[in-house]
Amino acid sequence: MELAEAEAELLRRAQAGDEDAFGELMRAHHERVFRRVAAIVRNEHDARDVSQEIWVAVWHSLKDYRGESKFSTWLYAVATRRAIDHLRRRKRWFDRFLPFRDEGAAEAAGFAAPTDDPRSALERTERDGRFERAIAALPPKHRSVLALREVEGLSYEEIAETLKCRPGTVMSRLFKARRLLAQKLENMS
Repeated sequence: MELAEAEAELLRRAQAGDEDAFGELMRAHHERVFRRVAAIVRNEHDARDVSQEIWVAVWHSLKDYRGESKFSTWLYAVATRRAIDHLRRRKRWFDRFLPFRDEGAAEAAGFAAPTDDPRSALERTERDGRFERAIAALPPKHRSVLALREVEGLSYEEIAETLKCRPGTVMSRLFKARRLLAQKLENMS
């Protein structure tokens, strides 16, 4: 049986309530969903939580999947929207309750690479921290398009389909995201 036919059969069974079939679909797509979410939310723990929420939501809305696009396209669009929604909720919470940011978050999250030279390690940690703060400071719509293009390697058309916008909008947001990121990094130097 061809891979697409096998996935179609799993989808049919999962839509009929077969949890084992859904589990197989989840195993097949879990890693890419997690990577996409992590690239957008920039926090491993949040990415795990959001990914779990995505799979619960997908299970509950699987009956609404009509097959107009590939399952993976539909799934990754759901994942992207959920990750962006998470950022919006978190930003509102941070803005309301926490007037400060944890400067050591990048290092604590494991973004600094280990090295034998303490000076190099410190420089790398500082550089990684600046980069993570600059990425985190981008608006969600710009951060998500940047992650989808640079981390996931999606085409403009795939990003447009995922975000439900035109390819021209994707190109514009990507251009602005790169420009904003460069400005933020320059201001942090």
